[in-house]
Amino acid sequence: MAPLDPGASADASAAPRPINPGRNRSMDPRMRVASSNAHRTSSARQSDSKLELFGFDSLVNILGLKSMAEEPAQTPASPTDSEDMGITIGRAQETDPKLGTLMGVFVPCLQNILGIIYYIRFTWIVGMGGIWQSLVLVALCGACTFLTAISLSAIATNGAMKGGGPYYLIGRALGPEVGVSIGLCFFLGNAVAGAMYVLGAVETFLDAVPSAGFFQEKVTVVNGTANGGGGITISTPSLHDLQIYGVIVTILLCFIVFGGVKIINKVAPAFLMPVLFSILCIYIGVLSAPGPNSPKGITGLSTTTLVDNWSADYQPTNDAGVPDPNGSIYWDFNTLLGLFFPAVTGIMAGSNRSASLKDTQSSIPIGTLYATLLTTMMYLLSVFLFGALATRQELLTDRLLTATVAWPAPAVIHIGIILSTLGAALQSLTGAPRLLVAIANDDILPVLNCFNAYEGSEPHVATLFTSFICISCVVIGNLDLITPTITMFFLLCYAGVNLSCFLLDLLDAPSWRPRWKLHHWSLSLIGALLCIVIMFMISWAFTVVSLALASLIYYYVSLKGKAGDWGDGFKSAYFQLALRSLRSLGANQVHPKNWYPIPLIFCRPWGRLPEDVPCHPKLADFANFMKKKGRGMSIFVSIIDGDYHESAEDAKAVCRKLSAYIDDKRCEGVAEIIVAPSMSDGFRSIVQTMGLGNLKPNIVVMRYPEIWRSENLTQIPSTFVGIINDCITANKAVVTVKGLDEWPNEYQRQYGTIDLYWIVRDGGLMLLLSQLLLTKDSFEDCKIQVFCIAEEDTEAEELKADVKKFLYDLRMRAEVIVVTMKSFEAHADGSSRIDDTQEAYRSAQNRIRVYLSEMKETAEREGRPLMEGGKQVVVNEQKVDKFLNTMLKLNATILRHSRMAVVVMVSLPAPPLNQPAYCYMEYMDLLVENVPRMLMVRGYRRDVVTLFT
Repeated sequence: MAPLDPGASADASAAPRPINPGRNRSMDPRMRVASSNAHRTSSARQSDSKLELFGFDSLVNILGLKSMAEEPAQTPASPTDSEDMGITIGRAQETDPKLGTLMGVFVPCLQNILGIIYYIRFTWIVGMGGIWQSLVLVALCGACTFLTAISLSAIATNGAMKGGGPYYLIGRALGPEVGVSIGLCFFLGNAVAGAMYVLGAVETFLDAVPSAGFFQEKVTVVNGTANGGGGITISTPSLHDLQIYGVIVTILLCFIVFGGVKIINKVAPAFLMPVLFSILCIYIGVLSAPGPNSPKGITGLSTTTLVDNWSADYQPTNDAGVPDPNGSIYWDFNTLLGLFFPAVTGIMAGSNRSASLKDTQSSIPIGTLYATLLTTMMYLLSVFLFGALATRQELLTDRLLTATVAWPAPAVIHIGIILSTLGAALQSLTGAPRLLVAIANDDILPVLNCFNAYEGSEPHVATLFTSFICISCVVIGNLDLITPTITMFFLLCYAGVNLSCFLLDLLDAPSWRPRWKLHHWSLSLIGALLCIVIMFMISWAFTVVSLALASLIYYYVSLKGKAGDWGDGFKSAYFQLALRSLRSLGANQVHPKNWYPIPLIFCRPWGRLPEDVPCHPKLADFANFMKKKGRGMSIFVSIIDGDYHESAEDAKAVCRKLSAYIDDKRCEGVAEIIVAPSMSDGFRSIVQTMGLGNLKPNIVVMRYPEIWRSENLTQIPSTFVGIINDCITANKAVVTVKGLDEWPNEYQRQYGTIDLYWIVRDGGLMLLLSQLLLTKDSFEDCKIQVFCIAEEDTEAEELKADVKKFLYDLRMRAEVIVVTMKSFEAHADGSSRIDDTQEAYRSAQNRIRVYLSEMKETAEREGRPLMEGGKQVVVNEQKVDKFLNTMLKLNATILRHSRMAVVVMVSLPAPPLNQPAYCYMEYMDLLVENVPRMLMVRGYRRDVVTLFT
C-alpha cells in the first residue's frame, strides 16, 4: 500500500532503499520527505513542474486508488492478504467466470428452497395441522427468512464483499471468533444437507422404480388408522440400496462440482426447469381434480373440504408417518415447525458463492429476496389448494398426493422430486467448499490451512472433504437424529446475520452506508429474536447442543486462532463505551471502518468576536456537520497568551463559559483552555498531549486567516504555517474553512453541488467529509462532483472509469470530472483567464518581491543569513513564481467549474520547506481568491474509508 504522505514515492515498483534506523529516527519527518524527493523518475519530474507544491506523489492516479482499495496489512495478518492483494482498480483480473443475479443468486436459492418436503410432506403437514395452523407455520418461517434476507441485503450492500457469504458478513461484523464458530457450523449444516437431498432423491427413485433395487424392500403393515380405515401396506426401500445409490449419486455430483462454476452454470437450469414444470403440473392437476381414476378422498377444490380441514387434528403416527392410535410419535405445532422449516432454508445459497458473482451489492439483495418472496407465496397458496383438494384421511395417508393429482401423470412429479433434490444437493456441494475455503483463507485457524485456495481457483481439497462428509452421512442412511441439529445450524447462521445488521445499524459508524434502504435495526432485532424463538420451539435440547458446539469452536478460536482486526462492530461499540474502548483498543491504530472524526476546534484565532462570545458560532455548526447523526466527540480549544500562574483563574472562567456555549449549541464535545506564552507554543502543547488513547483528536479545524493582510497582522503567517507543520509532524489532519461567516446553519437549506478537487491522496478524508455533509438537512439536496487531474489526455477516460468504480464501491453517488494537464493550464493561460485573478497574481508577485528584498537587506545589514522563526530560509524566486503559477491555474480551474458550487473542497498543500511563511500565505490567498466558501483539507498517513463491508 502506498503511504498517504504526499511526499511518498509514486513508483510502486521501485526497489526498496536501505534505511539507517538510527539516522532516520532523529531526522525531521519533513526532511525525510525532502530526501525521498531526490529519487524520482523522469515521468515523475514532469508532474513536479505542474503541481509540485502539493507534493511529488500528489496526483490521484490509477495506482494511487489502491491505497484505499485494499484492507491494510496487519501483523499478524487477519483478513487474507492474498485475497485483498488480488483487488485492483481498473482492469480486473480475468477470473472464470462471474455470475449475474439470475444464475448466481436467484436460481441457487430457488433450487435449495424447493426441496423434497414440498412434494412428499407438505400435504401431510396441511392434513395434520389444518389450514389455519399451516398458514401460521408458513408465515412464521417465511417471516424469519424474509427478515434475515433484509439484514443480509443491508450488510452485503455496505461495501465490496469477498468469498464466504454469511461467514464473511458475520465475521467482519461480529469479529473473527463469532464468524469462524458460526461459519464452521453453517459449513457442517450445508455438507450434511447435501446428504439429506441425495437420500431424498434416491428414495424417490426407488419408490417410483422398485425393480431398480438390489435388495428386498422393507414392508410395514398398519392394521388401521385413527379414522377406522382398513389395513395399509407401506413399502420402503432397503437401507443398502439407499447407501449404494446415494454414494454413486454423490460421486457424480462431485464430478460436476469439480468442473467449476462454468459447468454448474450450465447444469443448474437443467435441474431447475423440470422442477418448475412439475410444480405447474401440480397446480394444473389440482384445478382439474378429481380425475376419472382419482381416489375417493380427492374431492377437488371444495369449500366443504376447506371447512373440514380448517382446524388442526394432531394424531399419533408410526415411523412411516401414518396415523396410528398405537403410534409412538406424537405431533404438535412445534414438531411440525421442525419438520417444515428445512423447506424454507436455502436463502444463503447465493451469498455462499459471493466470490463468483459479478456484483454482490446488486445480485445478493435482488436474487435472495425475490426467491424468498416467490417461494413463500407459493407455500401460502398451496396451503389453501391442498386444504380444499382432499379429505384429511387422504392428506395423511397418501405420501405422494402431489404425484397422484399431477397432470398428466405421476411420473412428472417423480422426475421433479429427483431433480429438485439433486439440484439442492448440487448447490450444497458447491457452496459448502467455498465457505470452508473462505474460512481457511482468512488464516484465523492454522489447522484449516490445508483448505487454502487462490482467488479464482476451484476449491478441490475442500470439495473432497465436503464430499467425504456427505458420503459418510449417506452411508449412515438414517439422518433423523442429525437433521434437527442441521436445522439449528441454519437458524444459528440466520440469527448471526440479523445480529450483525442490528449491531452495525445501532452503532451507525460513518462506514455504515448500505445501499439497501428497507432495513432497520428493529427489523434485524425482530429477525434475530424470531430465529432464537424458533430454535427453542423446535427442540430446546438440540438448540442447547448446537449452541454448545458453536461455543466450543468460539473458545477454541479464542485460544488457538490468530488475532484479526477486521473493523468489526464490537470494536466500533467500544468507541461508545469510553473506558472499555480504551482498554480494548489500546494504542493500536483505528481500522477505517471504525474511524470517527474527532475534531479539535480552534475557537477564536484570526477573527474579531465580542468578548462574551467564546467561539465563532459557525465553527460550532461546522463541528456538528462533521459528525454523523451527532455521533463523535469534538474538542473546543482556546489559547490564552500569558503566564499560567497569573492566568489560571481566567482560564477556568473562560472554560466554564465555553462549556456552557457548547451545550447551548448542542455540540457533543468538551472545552479546553490552554495558557501559553504564544499561540504557537500553546498549539504545540495541545497537539502533543490532548486526548487519551484513541480518543485523541485526529482533525484540526480552524478558520482561514482572511484578515491577516487587511489588518496588517504580520505574526499570522508564521503562526499559521507553524500550526500546519506541527499537524504534519503529529500526524493530524487539517481542515481550514474559508468563508466561515457565510457557512450555513442547520436551518439554511442549500441547493447545488459540493465540488471536490481531489489532488492529494488523503486517505479518503475529503470523500468522507462530503458524505457527512450530505447527512445534514442543510446539504441533503446537494450533489457531489469529484474533480481529478490527469497527466495525459490518453489516461483521462481510464482514470474517470476507475474513479467511478472506486466511488461506487464506497457507496458514494458522485459525478466524476477529469481535468487534464493541458486544459488545466489553458484555464489560466488562454481566453479563460479571469482579470481579477490575474490582478491578484501580479499583486502577490510584487508583494513577495518587496518582502524578500526587505529580508535580504535586513540580513545583509545585520551580517547574518536569511532567518525566520529561528530557522534559516532559502529564497528561490523561480520556485516562488512556479508555486504562484500553480495556484493561479488551480484557482482559475475552480472558478471555471465551481463558481456556483455550494462548497468547494480542495487539497491543502504542505508549506514548502525552507521558504518564508509569508510566501505560503500569498500562495493560499491566491488559491482562495473569489471563491466564497472553501474547505482546504489535508489528510494524514491513515485511511479513513474502505471498500469492504
